[in-house]
Amino acid sequence: MQNVDYYELLGVDENATASEIRSAYRALAKVMHPDAGGTAGTFRLLREAYETLSDPERRAYYDSDEDEEDEEPPAPAPVRRVARKIVRDDPNYVPALAEIPADTIPWWHSVTVAQAVTAPPIKPDPPILAAAVAGWVIMLLALLLVAPPIPLLVIWLLALIASGAVLFKSVRRHLDGRTAHKAFMARFGANQIYGTPGTGTDHRAARLTANVLATYFTRLPAVRIFHGLAEPGSVFADVDHAVLCGHRLVLIESKMWLPGHYDVDEDGEVWRNDHPFRGGSIQLIEQIPAFRAQWPELEVRGVVLLYPSRPGEITTDYAGAVIPPMVPGDFVREIGGWLAADPITVDRKAFTALLAQVVN
Repeated sequence: MQNVDYYELLGVDENATASEIRSAYRALAKVMHPDAGGTAGTFRLLREAYETLSDPERRAYYDSDEDEEDEEPPAPAPVRRVARKIVRDDPNYVPALAEIPADTIPWWHSVTVAQAVTAPPIKPDPPILAAAVAGWVIMLLALLLVAPPIPLLVIWLLALIASGAVLFKSVRRHLDGRTAHKAFMARFGANQIYGTPGTGTDHRAARLTANVLATYFTRLPAVRIFHGLAEPGSVFADVDHAVLCGHRLVLIESKMWLPGHYDVDEDGEVWRNDHPFRGGSIQLIEQIPAFRAQWPELEVRGVVLLYPSRPGEITTDYAGAVIPPMVPGDFVREIGGWLAADPITVDRKAFTALLAQVVN
């Protein structure tokens, strides 16, 4: 369009980087989009400015054209109007199950399903136990080697009894912990999956994710998978899936969205093909803080796992996203590798708490 400075429209300098242009466009698109109260013509102009300046060749031509004011502008190409095709979800479409070759999964051969699973039992506090043992031994030796007067003998005997009581309680706590550990392993040591991913058309994505988790993540001996998890303080299945391994927890939201390229900005807004995506939102952006507050001893991450809702391909840009969107292959390689840092330890306390949150 004539008499419109694309740089001025986007609010960036002529030397702005591609990242700066992208950020400026996204900030303006949120308020200029027709769904947000803007006009179709203004948003179309904004889109034209972004497409021109984000493409190196078109930007170079635009910059050179600005300097050649006397050059006769080329005649506009004839406009061919075509009916706009509206792409919709296919409620009967089910994507093929993910098939990810093992040799493309970096962590796959670093673990084996035969490795023993451990759930660390409660251990006695070493400083308290050492002090109790040392005090008890010293008092006993002093009593045997020295003939103290009666008042001092009474004090020694009381100290001996007190240190012995501390020692007994510490050992008893340790034995109780070992007993609880054995009972825990007998009940939960072999089962890796809890809950069900749901039924019906609305749960197609959840069932696909359940298949991915059962096929690939159960290779990690300590992995525990939960389907239909209530967030802290809720009684509903707010989170589609959760995977615990060691002291790391990943929460997963499963979605079937239209084919295209997706990414999520720093505010948790979803973008499809560089447009604000109005076909869905991410709940985990609000749920992750609640889980981190509930279990501060765990490393907690969130992921949105995407599947196409009709024939076509989904690609994602998940680098640096707060809640990254991923396709199954990237998810298995990246998140599986993160969980594989401690593949044989089950955090018994976290496991018990998460199991109590399973709704279905």
